[in-house]
Amino acid sequence: MNRIFILLALLFLQRTTFAQKTEFNLKSLPQPYATDYPHYEELYQKAWELAWSHITVKEGMTQSPFIDEAFCDYNDWIWDTQFMLLYWRYAAHLGDWILTNNNFYKPIHDGVSSSGAIHIPDNPPLFAWSEYLYNKISGDKEHLEQLLFKDRYLQKHYYWFDTIQPRSVICSSAPTCLKKVEKGYLWEGGRSGMDNTPRGRTYAPVKEERPNNPNMLWVDAIAQQALSADCIAQLLQESGKKEEAKFWQHKRDSIGKLINQYYWDAEDGFYYDIDRRDNKFLKVATPASYWVMLAGVAPKKNGERMAEKAESKEWFGADAPFTTLIESDPNFGTDGNYWRGAMWLPTSYMSIKALERYGYLRLAHEAAIRVIDRQYHTYKDYSPNTIWECYSPSEYKPSYRHDYKEYVRPDFCGWSALGPISLFIENVLGFYDIDANSRTIRWNRELQKPHGIRNLHFGDIVTDIEWDGKQVISKTNKPYTLIMNGKKIKIKPE
Repeated sequence: MNRIFILLALLFLQRTTFAQKTEFNLKSLPQPYATDYPHYEELYQKAWELAWSHITVKEGMTQSPFIDEAFCDYNDWIWDTQFMLLYWRYAAHLGDWILTNNNFYKPIHDGVSSSGAIHIPDNPPLFAWSEYLYNKISGDKEHLEQLLFKDRYLQKHYYWFDTIQPRSVICSSAPTCLKKVEKGYLWEGGRSGMDNTPRGRTYAPVKEERPNNPNMLWVDAIAQQALSADCIAQLLQESGKKEEAKFWQHKRDSIGKLINQYYWDAEDGFYYDIDRRDNKFLKVATPASYWVMLAGVAPKKNGERMAEKAESKEWFGADAPFTTLIESDPNFGTDGNYWRGAMWLPTSYMSIKALERYGYLRLAHEAAIRVIDRQYHTYKDYSPNTIWECYSPSEYKPSYRHDYKEYVRPDFCGWSALGPISLFIENVLGFYDIDANSRTIRWNRELQKPHGIRNLHFGDIVTDIEWDGKQVISKTNKPYTLIMNGKKIKIKPE
């Protein structure tokens, strides 16, 4: 026991924060603002301050410095890191933060030794999604060439996820449990990222922390593989590899057919996990089902019904959007109880992006406001005044952990910065598609009072875009196309 304690202490001491050496400068980052929501700017700044303080240097890592998940000092999580990269892309001009993924790619796929431990290697396969979205902002063609054609890490991870066997120990003390079978994947709550979820229960309520249903097929696992194939195809298309892109698009479509055949409940209008033995739906409604929409494989009519659930207060349209269980569920905890009712930023963000992909931009806008409002009021009303790992669905305070003995982790940026940074920029202000490769920004402008963003970097472009209440005011160093509510505007340097 003493040896374990000493080892953990040594691992902790190996880490130092990059912020100790590099001063945080908010002015070097994008500057979003909204007259309707001036308080969001304060939370935005707090999120970046915390995120910057968690950049870490550690000897023996394949990539250092790297962005740290703010969870613990001796393990690294795939699940957390992929979501963190979705806001760190707005600082891509300040560092190669995407290279944090090498701390996972190289140990898993190249067998490179590392001083870091990948706690759960069979976490959700989200590398292709984070790489795709990050590349849209960075426009880094050299990185894409290395990733797709030299190292081929995205392709390797896709196949690895399909072939890994349970109880494998890879770069970690935590053995895998993932297994691909006919019609989907056997998995487990902690591996899915939704630790104490009651998904898979065969009776209600479930008292155990993690119900054990060895025959459950997880809707998020199969949908995330569809998303991976989709993102790989889009990256290949961007790289001019049209035939290879078609190959991966076909993979996505094939997975989509399987999902819609077995996981769609036409009566409820919802995607559920299923039992592999009889294909029966395991009806625990969680935001995990929105991965199907995010992957783009839900037919339009199914997407409409999923959007209805996102709007309904009886499902996921409550004041705390996309809680990890709906309130009518027998396992719902009014204090959150971790993944049994809390509002988590990764699943809320993902679900909002799913609505966005299917064109429900106003619904995404409204949900984003409710997410950030909950974070902001908790920040102001609950002490310590900070950003939390997840949030209570019933009060402006953090959620309880699954043991009900203490609240969740504070200073969690970490993925919780997705609200004050990404949702603020993308869905409150409405700059939902910023593409350095096509030199285009798509703007769903819902707000009427003055708002905008200054010092936005994408590729080699630096721009200000503002609405003064009557017209667009812009400034840029290089030309690009702004598409505001469907109207194309050519933005040129002065």
